[in-house]
Amino acid sequence: MSYTISQLSEEFHISTRTIRYYEELKLLNPIRTSSRRRVFSSKDYARIKLILRGKKFGFSLEEIKEMILLFDLDPTGKAQLEKTIEYGNARIDEIGKRISDLQNMKEEMELLIGVFQKRLDN
Repeated sequence: MSYTISQLSEEFHISTRTIRYYEELKLLNPIRTSSRRRVFSSKDYARIKLILRGKKFGFSLEEIKEMILLFDLDPTGKAQLEKTIEYGNARIDEIGKRISDLQNMKEEMELLIGVFQKRLDN
């Protein structure tokens, strides 16, 4: 199956400029018609899904690119999975730290609000 840039833009709710940017980064490889229009393949469609999923989980475009290109080098997917696990574990550590920081902030704010409430009550 093939897709136009407009179809992909509508399907994924992203701008055509974003799709062209992914192409510039060599994440997508559309073919060109004789009139220079881009035609995207099912592989490009799947890559956009992977890019958006990666972005959702906080991976950088460079990390996403590395993971996607690893599949091209190793069609078994093993290298890609190993790299994804490595980056995923790093993201989990970052998220855990952010959760801890936010929990500490919440507790500190609750303490301060308690102090302020006592001042109002006196």
